[in-house]
Amino acid sequence: MHSFHKVLYILGIRNIKDTQCGFKLFTRKSTLHIFTNLHVEGWIFDIEVLLIANSLKMPIVEIPVNWKEIDGSKVSLIKDSLLMALDLLVIRLNYWLRFWKIKDPNSLKLKSE
Repeated sequence: MHSFHKVLYILGIRNIKDTQCGFKLFTRKSTLHIFTNLHVEGWIFDIEVLLIANSLKMPIVEIPVNWKEIDGSKVSLIKDSLLMALDLLVIRLNYWLRFWKIKDPNSLKLKSE
């Protein structure tokens, strides 16, 4: 996990200590802005969520959560870590190369407005 966090730091997630563990809470408006821009599903989607939120200059707050590890995890440390690293590279390359663009929230028409 330490290596994964170093890769995250190198690729632009510098203001979040733990991207994978804990709850993600959103306002309705931020949810519409973030999830209409989301491309990735699976383990790494929350990294793209944070990248989009950062790009849109949305405030992000980390609040500690008490976590109890339960035996019997289905996660394969090596296989899933490699897949997450590959997905992270795909995310960053697509944004850097501008294959994926983050739509301006002001251009989105929200139902509540």
